[in-house]
Amino acid sequence: MAGVILRRLAGAVPVLLIVSLITFGMMRLIPGDPSSVIGGLSATPAQLAQIRADLGLDEPFFLQMLKWYTALAHGDLGRSILLGQDVVGATLQRLPVTLALSAYALVITVVFGLCSGVFAALRQNTVIDQLAMMFAMLGISVPNFFLGLLMIILFAVRLGWLPTGGYIAFTDDPVGWLRTSTMPAISLALLQVGLLARITRSTMLEVLRQDYIRTARAKGLPRRVVVMKHALANALIPITTVVGIIVSLLISGSVVTETLFSIPGMGQLLTQAVLNRDYPMVQGGLLLTTAFLVMINIAVDACYALLDPRVRYESP
Repeated sequence: MAGVILRRLAGAVPVLLIVSLITFGMMRLIPGDPSSVIGGLSATPAQLAQIRADLGLDEPFFLQMLKWYTALAHGDLGRSILLGQDVVGATLQRLPVTLALSAYALVITVVFGLCSGVFAALRQNTVIDQLAMMFAMLGISVPNFFLGLLMIILFAVRLGWLPTGGYIAFTDDPVGWLRTSTMPAISLALLQVGLLARITRSTMLEVLRQDYIRTARAKGLPRRVVVMKHALANALIPITTVVGIIVSLLISGSVVTETLFSIPGMGQLLTQAVLNRDYPMVQGGLLLTTAFLVMINIAVDACYALLDPRVRYESP
């Protein structure tokens, strides 16, 4: 078990290096640079050149890259050009907001997606099955930003039940957190609910056809025991894989949702950094986010061994 995790961690190092390289290169390919944002419209060419020199942007590409990786090797991700704040500090300040929103959306996804998939599998080819799959298809088809706009118009503008945007921390006001996070979490989760429901249904249908399920039923075990202990427990491996992917999608999808609902999380921070050509913030923020997503994938691999002991021995 420990060996498998260590190998996953070792394999994550090239991934992080590749992500950092791609991010570094793509930010330099985007037209414009931080000097035009800092100098403003009234800045003269001489002033812009001085700003570029102060930031080291007039140096050759490979020299800038060498300095970036040298600082990265020492654990220094740089300072945000526009915020004037350490990249790690700015990320740690915004990350809890994104994680709280993603966790709320994940709860919605697991509860509704898992229940819908299980009930649809148990009621195959019935009205319940058709309604559940129609809802799942609707969730997959509707973009989260479009659903978010509709919810803002209906629940915030027309009905006035929820605020149009903003964010209140859970520790400051739990009720306020629910009010500001419910619409973003639902718009973020709807797509994933449909995905999880369809995967759960197909996996459960496959498991319910197995011989050990027929044996359990023939032994006279209650339906609840057959479904929960034998069927769902053996279907959790592929479902866990999908949940791990969904967590990554929820965090990456927060970029659009946080911008739409004016939530001060990592998604909004990275969006502003890209628009303002804040190179250190984009490079460091994406690297830290990627590292967090890699850790989630490693945690999913560890969950396999807990759900199915055979994985511990079959893993190379």
